[in-house]
Amino acid sequence: MTIEERAKRVRLLVMDCDGVLTDGRLYFGAGGEELKVFNARDGQGIVDWHKAGHRSGIISGRESQIVDLRAKQLGISFVYQGRKEKVSAMNELILEAGVLREEVAFVGDDTPDLDVFPFIGLAVAVGNAHDAVRAAAHLVTNAAGGFGAVREVIDMLLRAKAGL
Repeated sequence: MTIEERAKRVRLLVMDCDGVLTDGRLYFGAGGEELKVFNARDGQGIVDWHKAGHRSGIISGRESQIVDLRAKQLGISFVYQGRKEKVSAMNELILEAGVLREEVAFVGDDTPDLDVFPFIGLAVAVGNAHDAVRAAAHLVTNAAGGFGAVREVIDMLLRAKAGL
């Protein structure tokens, strides 16, 4: 099956956070507060995805109030944090969303994301993902995580759905 055929089926976009929506670096303030940097273009892409009638989610091995805040700002429907074992989280998310596995795209960057790839319709690695993740993905973005990779995926999904 081609990437375009897989993309046309996608109704739910699920992303890892650190290394996908961010550049993967962890920032800590002097008081121990955690900071994250998100790309505004990725955010606009997520908004466009939702405007087109689709939903999105985040599965992250870490927990952060910042992720909840950003997800709320963007209208992300499903946020599963503190889930180092991502297959069970994905199974729960798929049930909650009421979609089929082949209607899910997942964007990852590191080895904990690998287990999800065989169970979904479109497995995507960001451009700077771990070698094993890039090798297992159906698609590898040109952009690095935190630098527009999510927007690149969304633009491709929307083009495929429009038949462009």
